[in-house]
Amino acid sequence: MKTKEFIDLEDQFGAHNYKPLDVVLSRGKGIWVWDVEGKKYLDCLSAYSAVNQGHCHPRILKALTKQAKQLTLVSRAFRTDQLGLFYKEICELTRSHTVLPMNSGAEAVESAIKAVRKWGYEVKKVPDGKAEIIVCANNFHGRTLTIVGFSTEEQYRKGYAPFTPGFKIIPFGDSEALERAISPNTVGFLVEPIQGEGGVIVPPKGFLKNARRLCDEHNVILILDEIQTGLGRTGKLFAEEHEGIESDLTIVGKALSGGFYPISAVLSNKEVLGVFKPGDHGSTFGGNPLACAVAREALKVMVEEKLIENSAELGAYLMDRLREIASPHIKEIRGRGLMIGIELHSSAGGARRFCEALQAKGLLCKETHEHVLRIAPPLIIQKPDIDWALERLQDVLTAP
Repeated sequence: MKTKEFIDLEDQFGAHNYKPLDVVLSRGKGIWVWDVEGKKYLDCLSAYSAVNQGHCHPRILKALTKQAKQLTLVSRAFRTDQLGLFYKEICELTRSHTVLPMNSGAEAVESAIKAVRKWGYEVKKVPDGKAEIIVCANNFHGRTLTIVGFSTEEQYRKGYAPFTPGFKIIPFGDSEALERAISPNTVGFLVEPIQGEGGVIVPPKGFLKNARRLCDEHNVILILDEIQTGLGRTGKLFAEEHEGIESDLTIVGKALSGGFYPISAVLSNKEVLGVFKPGDHGSTFGGNPLACAVAREALKVMVEEKLIENSAELGAYLMDRLREIASPHIKEIRGRGLMIGIELHSSAGGARRFCEALQAKGLLCKETHEHVLRIAPPLIIQKPDIDWALERLQDVLTAP
């Protein structure tokens, strides 16, 4: 079958809730993917940072196949020999006390919201039904009904009301607005250290540090959504480290499995997740042995192959080189590590046409918020590959 035939099948039988580039991929290895006609592309999206370790990493593949032959799922009705080891290893790596495993990032966000509300009622003694969680404008935390209810993106909300109450929205990066929004009923502040889907928006220096201070002063739980930014993407294990802070709850997903299998987690101190008792919360697939075995190896690959250090070094190099491109289309280049956004002037005609032009040259990336190109290759990328990508970015961004 050819590209158009596969696209026609998707259009005929699938829900039209995505607008992908018209490339049909059939194989991946490392930083490269191939389409059904055999054309090779450099992946500069990494499945929104889910394949930080590269496509089909052999060590993670071996862990997956080995565990798949032994035991895949028993639900949490019984214990397995993988769950406790996963708990121990991820807690030691991230300096966490407790972990709650789930499947998708959105499930982990919902779990964090539930935990923080329950903590607010049982520990902080907020009046029943009055708990408030502060979030930021331009946020993206997932697609569930509760989460889209506190989005400021009209398309994410339209047609889905009524929404879950209990959320206050402040401008991203505004410490004074955060302080004004906190009330005696505030139980949590949920924020992305860098807004990925929002356009790779980096907050002003000191914002996260101020948030940590304000949460401490007012007995509020600081929840960092590190689903995209965590596990090496920004050149640190977690993006919070750029400001030298630690959250109370950290939400991880995506690269936790290296792209092999859905797994996410809420990392916490014992106080917050300690409010959950048997029967309060659960998931049939959450913490299943296949997911745990995959995540354990994915974390080992990240550390042992020094992907965090590579992200820091090559991210700085890529950012510097991008800023040297003299293009009338470029408004700003921003990001940290290998999480980079190229914002284009509105006169450039939108980022989509640049993505399509890059696709034709063998480089895949994706637009967000109409005018931003996201550049986020797997963290295994090397300098010659960066230079190869820069040649194509230079050509496309300087074309009329």
